Amino acid sequence: AAPAPHSLGRTQNGAKVPPSYPFPREAEGRQNSASGCLRAGGGAVAPLTGGIILEYVEGGELKTRSIDLLDLSPHTDVIALVEEIQKEEPLITASCKEHVIRLVQRLQEKLGEKEDHKFYLFKVLRAHILPLTNVAFNKSGSCFITGSYDRTCKVWDTASGEELHTLEGHKNVVYAIAFNNPYGDKIATGSFDKTCKLWSTETGKCYHTFRGHTAEIVCLSFNLQSTLVATGSMDTTAKLWDIEKGEVAFTLRGHSAEIVALSFNTTGDRIITGSFDCTVGVWDVVTGRMLHVLIGHRGEISSAQFNWDCSLIVTGSMDKTCMLWNATTGAHIATLTGHSDEIMDVCFDYAGQRIATASADGSGRVYNAETKKCIAKLEGHGGEISKICFNPKGNRILTASSDKTARLWDAATGHCLQILEGHTDEIFSCAFNYKGNIIITGSKDNTCRVWH
Repeated sequence: AAPAPHSLGRTQNGAKVPPSYPFPREAEGRQNSASGCLRAGGGAVAPLTGGIILEYVEGGELKTRSIDLLDLSPHTDVIALVEEIQKEEPLITASCKEHVIRLVQRLQEKLGEKEDHKFYLFKVLRAHILPLTNVAFNKSGSCFITGSYDRTCKVWDTASGEELHTLEGHKNVVYAIAFNNPYGDKIATGSFDKTCKLWSTETGKCYHTFRGHTAEIVCLSFNLQSTLVATGSMDTTAKLWDIEKGEVAFTLRGHSAEIVALSFNTTGDRIITGSFDCTVGVWDVVTGRMLHVLIGHRGEISSAQFNWDCSLIVTGSMDKTCMLWNATTGAHIATLTGHSDEIMDVCFDYAGQRIATASADGSGRVYNAETKKCIAKLEGHGGEISKICFNPKGNRILTASSDKTARLWDAATGHCLQILEGHTDEIFSCAFNYKGNIIITGSKDNTCRVWH
């Protein structure tokens, strides 16, 4: 029998991909990277949450490289910053410089924008006939996907709320779903039928069915380079699949219990796996070798994630604690306490400066990643919180709860700004679009709600 959600530590968030870093609408499309995105020498430059991303062609292949701008502030000297980046990055030529300056200035302007957006229900999507498991946006927020116990994944147009495709073929619950952001042209679905399928976002065509797991797949993720998709299974293993070849690259063995969380770092050379054996594995993606085992939790792992610059790992556990680790050495840095029940989900903000935790005690907490201090408490839900996420700007937090509501919070103060009501059963999943002005929520009531 398929495991129930509660037995998975609410790993509806298992399909919660490490933060997606999608292009905004101006940079839409791989082949036409933007009105405004400079094409020089077969390359492009586009803004990215937390920094900029470079697209370039090498050996006939389209490749990407990201440059983080985590210290960017309203007071940063942008011209001096770009000149420093140019010294280290040969892809940014003299002809690109002015364009890069404009992009960084746009990012800087967004930091200073006042946020007072109130969300209203736009549409209730009732196409699924069984509870939803996960929701996720594509790179620009132009479309999103919903996974369900009805064995399908549906692709939706965000602007109209119309269904674009139904991805059919799985023989059991579709539990884990993801876009290959920042591109967004492919979708992966992981199922209780032990398979993962790769689909075209545009046509809904199935490219590959990845077989090899001997138990339910409950989490998956693309690497940022969109060359691999990783799957985690109740069979105690994770697998890395080569997207182009359509075959397994490595099977990651070493855990003694189910794997319910995994996350690539942004450079794509490391992946972490969180297990019911109370440990987190850190793996070399190139060799498939385990580099570190993060030991310290006294309960099953529910969530694990890298920060943007790949220096830190955060883990959440059924032992009511969240732990912070050095991603390079595997050393334990701090234990973040305060919750009175199991931690269901953890996440970094896009700059990696704050950590948010969601707990079965009905509350969320926000911690400063540098001081390790709790800086805000999110209190008000009447049931456990299964999912938590920051908006791209990092000033708002969204939570999904078993009390049938989602809540929007001020990330700095912990003040509840809005309660999103209307679902008639538990909300398992929620997400912001890139601009932070659209929210989707997925529920046990078989519906997805779109909020503008």
